[in-house]
Amino acid sequence: MLAVLRYRHIPYALLVEDGSTKNLPAPRVELLPTFYFPDGAEAMEAVVDSTPIIRRLEEEYPIRSIIPENPGLSFINDLLEDFADEWLTKAMFHYRWSFEEDIRLSGDILPRWRDLRAQDEEIAPLSKLFSERQISRLGFVGSNEVTAATIEASYVRVLRLMRNHLPNGPYLLGQRPSSADFAFYGQLTQLTHFDPTPQKLALEVAPQVYAWVDRVDDLSGIQPQAEDWFDVTSLPDTCSDLLREVGRVYVPLLLANAEAIRDNKGLVETTIDGTPWQQSPFPYQVKCLASLRNTWASLSPQDQTELGPLMSETGCDLLF
Repeated sequence: MLAVLRYRHIPYALLVEDGSTKNLPAPRVELLPTFYFPDGAEAMEAVVDSTPIIRRLEEEYPIRSIIPENPGLSFINDLLEDFADEWLTKAMFHYRWSFEEDIRLSGDILPRWRDLRAQDEEIAPLSKLFSERQISRLGFVGSNEVTAATIEASYVRVLRLMRNHLPNGPYLLGQRPSSADFAFYGQLTQLTHFDPTPQKLALEVAPQVYAWVDRVDDLSGIQPQAEDWFDVTSLPDTCSDLLREVGRVYVPLLLANAEAIRDNKGLVETTIDGTPWQQSPFPYQVKCLASLRNTWASLSPQDQTELGPLMSETGCDLLF
């Protein structure tokens, strides 16, 4: 979200110190990022969830948009953004809390971000508590012995797919970044630039992607033009390949999760990429599926006709 604000030239203040938000309202759900928007003369409103925040910023700051104007391309953007937010985060969480070197680094560093003055003896119990809490949540994200190989294989494929796509971009949907780019970037800042195990993979498989993450950190100097977006009727094959990964792993998960929630099942069980998948049901992803379906339904018949072959070829049509 900071990269979004930098690119869009939106002024902001980043609150990182303990106590810096003590006089601000608490969000209904404690999640990062939490944004505080002016709400009336002096009041502030606490808002979470990057996807709706990005759309709100589009309404309040109508310059340097990161949402394509073409409805069909905008739908593809929504699909890729959702994939990054909800699937790539599995890789980020899995690598961070499944490998000893990664666990140790996160436990040592993350608690210090809130208090740089804390001594080692103060950090040690916080590190242990924080790590244990995060590891206990792996099941909710979907990382376990059954799913580990599927998550890791998908991460490596995403690196290769992005590596192959960058010469055609250098962004996912053209020569200017979309919200999907920032969603991918958000996960990759951790996977390629913080956690040791996935970082090594990125440097071996796709050093171009590592460099791309560095670039996306601050795109404030780009001067975007309307013609910088891809033509939705002639997308490069490398863009279609990314959508095939969505259809390969994320689509079956969304459908199985929705079925489990609907039938009050305590476990999501399906097959993803030819291998078994099991995880706890995740109600939020039912909302993700509903949002994608609503956006698809809102497209004109012509837009749906233009996108139909692409959705079918990539397996994304099963969502609808």
